[in-house]
Amino acid sequence: MRRLHLNAFLLGVGHHEAAWRTARADPAAVLDVEHYRHLARVAERGTFDSVFLADKLSTGHAARHNVLTMLEPTVLLAALASATSRIGLIATLSTGFDEPYHVARRLLTLDHVSGGRAGWNVVTSYSDAEARNFGADRVDEHDRRYRRAAEFVDVVRALWDSWEVGAFVHDRHDGVFADVERVHDLHHRGEFFRVDGALTAPRSRQGHPLLVQAGASPTGRDFAAGRADAVFTAHQTLADARAFRTDLRARAARAGRDPDDVVVLPGIVPIVGATEAAARARAAELDELVVTDYALRQLENLVGRDLSGLPLDGPLPDLPAPGEHRGAQGRLELITRLARDEGLTIRGILGRLAGGRGHLVVVGTPEHVADVMAGWFTAGGADGFNVMAAELPAGLEDFVEGVVPELRRRGLHRDHYDADTLRGHYGLASHSRGGASR
Repeated sequence: MRRLHLNAFLLGVGHHEAAWRTARADPAAVLDVEHYRHLARVAERGTFDSVFLADKLSTGHAARHNVLTMLEPTVLLAALASATSRIGLIATLSTGFDEPYHVARRLLTLDHVSGGRAGWNVVTSYSDAEARNFGADRVDEHDRRYRRAAEFVDVVRALWDSWEVGAFVHDRHDGVFADVERVHDLHHRGEFFRVDGALTAPRSRQGHPLLVQAGASPTGRDFAAGRADAVFTAHQTLADARAFRTDLRARAARAGRDPDDVVVLPGIVPIVGATEAAARARAAELDELVVTDYALRQLENLVGRDLSGLPLDGPLPDLPAPGEHRGAQGRLELITRLARDEGLTIRGILGRLAGGRGHLVVVGTPEHVADVMAGWFTAGGADGFNVMAAELPAGLEDFVEGVVPELRRRGLHRDHYDADTLRGHYGLASHSRGGASR
């Protein structure tokens, strides 16, 4: 029976941009490893497939009002590995400002430390503020970023394959530590990278850490369909989610892959209450704490336009076509459609983005949230969900204590783990050089 995949997106003290301002929040928790250990344990209690940490390589204007991605993800996830036993651990690492050898080694180390539970959220980095922290004035144009990312990922995979299964022999009798006939140098020469040697450590239990991507542009979708195991995506309607999943599966088939090996996880921001009124009151409290200046600057970054001086109750100005935008093209298209299809003002757009930056916000009882998730899942709009609690830890605790039992009652979510690797949780084959095994 087909069941939901659930990933817990852990972002500071909550995905709502005002979550840190409530009386319930502890803003200092964004630097507290015990906060994240608790969240990982809660998600594991809910038998989630994985937890996920985002990352950004600049603060920019956000430091005044809201910075929630402050700690390096692979280091933090190594700490979470020791606090959990089954749940997967997905780190965001950029192909724009790193080297394949570094990334391959860090992720393989995390995979060994966690017993085969590591994953990589592949991002290309689209912020000029990030570029300026690495000696450049601005990021590369969109398609060049994806060409670099494609070569980057291919090199990382080759490095993970540089030790065959069984190459680490540690034969005390004959004094043979590794079978060098089964350890292979890359000698890679490409458009962006030159990498000669093999990785410094042998492959892990799952062979390759899980690859996650969130491309929404045509180029990004082709990249995800050809290389990703799971895809994070943002949609406001079931129709849009179903169209995206159908398109991505078709692209995967054209790339020679089994479409069932690409798991599509739309983001959902559940705000759960014992009653609908209680849930709506909590959502209203969060919305009232939004700092307009911060929200406006966030919108400017997403659409690539200076909005200062424009009336908040007026319409968005003309925006660049997605193909002309150097930033996140998929998010630009989503915002453009919201403004056009719903006639939203700038203020209206700010309100819609405050909860989850364009991801679906669902407010209501556990039964209502489960209804929405089940509807998208059974209608072909999702293989599972990227759960983005508006407040942390309370929102994740509410989801695990209320929504997860409802999903289990409907037979849509596991009540125990059947696998002990991240690839296993997602029903995917492990990678072994010379063949794959389940």
